[in-house]
Amino acid sequence: MTLNVGDPAPDFELLDDRGQPLRLSSLKGKEVVLYFYPKADTPGCTKQACGFRDSSAAIGKKKAVVVGVSPDKPAALAKFRDKYSLPFPLVGDPEHTAAEAYGVWVEKSMYGRKYMGIERSTFLIGADGRLQQIFRKVKPEGHAAEVLSAL
Repeated sequence: MTLNVGDPAPDFELLDDRGQPLRLSSLKGKEVVLYFYPKADTPGCTKQACGFRDSSAAIGKKKAVVVGVSPDKPAALAKFRDKYSLPFPLVGDPEHTAAEAYGVWVEKSMYGRKYMGIERSTFLIGADGRLQQIFRKVKPEGHAAEVLSAL
């Protein structure tokens, strides 16, 4: 499924880094920076998360919230959150239902081996629950600044 700007953001309910359910639609009325990343506490994902952490005050001034999604379980997400003092919720998508709904669960290739995984992507969701901007195949370095300027 391909999502386009203007489409309603697919809703989901997943457990967050505290083991509590987070439903995307509960954030309606706020702008949401929804970013998908492959795995907690790996180099690129850490760089990306820390970029959002360092930009969180400026993102908050834009009346937006950040939510990170990966296939990790809540315990791994909590450890990642605490290790890097991440001030936003991380949600686990071990069954990749949200990743599939957003079209970011894709076939990847490394050293000639093919496997399924997350394509690092970010979705800006308007207060009305519709997609405002889509960033695909994101590079972790400088991405938070790119998102901040788009807000």
